Amino acid sequence: MKHTYRIPQRRAGAVRERKLPKPAKSAPGKPGIFISYYVESVGGRKTARTFSPQQVIEIVNRGLPIGELEYLRSHLDVTIDRLTQNIGLSRATFHRRKAAGRLTADESDKVVRFAQLLGLANKVLENEEDARRWLTSPQFGLGGAVPLNYARTEVGAREVEDLLNRIEYGVYS
Repeated sequence: MKHTYRIPQRRAGAVRERKLPKPAKSAPGKPGIFISYYVESVGGRKTARTFSPQQVIEIVNRGLPIGELEYLRSHLDVTIDRLTQNIGLSRATFHRRKAAGRLTADESDKVVRFAQLLGLANKVLENEEDARRWLTSPQFGLGGAVPLNYARTEVGAREVEDLLNRIEYGVYS
């Protein structure tokens, strides 16, 4: 299935079509092109690929390759059971997705949410190890909750993001 979108030209009536990039099929253990965009570019390292908001939406709607979940797991340094539980996947569903090779749009959205939080934590805390430790430990600013568990919902993820931004600007409470 070919995905295209239209780009308006300056001349009236002229429209050119451009193919949307397909996400790389990343194998478990190999860097995920899409998740590395959030984790590495925000954390200081540059990735070879950048994505526009439209491309991100299209890729998430198509569903991320299962390798992106493994790539995120390796960067968070948590068990796959813990990560899939936070995403809302049962063990059986995870194995079905693994066999199919792709996550659903909703699951992909949650994977991107966790990748964005890891990237922001990398930026604020200035290294990946501290970011991992912070995301997996109870935090006073969240009422003693663990940020990864708190971020299971969009509202919780925004609270974690808000706390990281307060830490960055010295308004930690």
